[in-house]
Amino acid sequence: MPNNQPLQSEGSIREPLRVLVFSGSLRKDSLNTRLAALAAGVLEQHGVEVDHATMREFDTPSYDQDRDAANDWPDGAVRLRDRILANDAFIISSPEYNASMPGVVKNCIDWASRFRPQPFNEKHALLMSASPSMVGGNRALWQLRVPLEHLGARVFPNMFSLASAHKAFDGDGRIADAALAQRFEVNIKDFMHLVEAAKNYPCMKKAWVEFLGERTDALTERAE
Repeated sequence: MPNNQPLQSEGSIREPLRVLVFSGSLRKDSLNTRLAALAAGVLEQHGVEVDHATMREFDTPSYDQDRDAANDWPDGAVRLRDRILANDAFIISSPEYNASMPGVVKNCIDWASRFRPQPFNEKHALLMSASPSMVGGNRALWQLRVPLEHLGARVFPNMFSLASAHKAFDGDGRIADAALAQRFEVNIKDFMHLVEAAKNYPCMKKAWVEFLGERTDALTERAE
């Protein structure tokens, strides 16, 4: 059984890790909202401070470059930027729509990516999904990795997809299958050990660079 101690080395005194957790669904009783809540519970059992958000807090109108140029930022994009920067890592539990990520998730990423400093750069991320399908929403996660990794996020290699999710939870909102529940918890713990190491034992950092073509100008040469 997990203890309530922060993930840290024995004898050390460190600030607890802070993690933003949210579902990529707007639906109130979403399977992914249930999975995000379960992930938040595992984190809290291990002494992590969880910032548990909802997708409605980050929902934004369609990306509009005219608004971007006028610095007319939607409130949802501002909130997402602020919450990512305030935490050491983030976890997204995303639905799968037509074998890809939901448009609402991609849209809020596009808006938040326009801020400087760019909030996703060097932030650790864990992706998970829940779906009634047999693939558990896994195809959406592969699509979601692309913009996040492009923006410099350090997306954890091991993603978690809960197949047949409409039948996977017990009456207490936990994963009913014991072996699968253990795999879920181990995946989160492994991710948090990586985040803890990155926070407390920093090593060489690499710049996020977007370089398009052989010639550069102020519009296409963006680096931090």
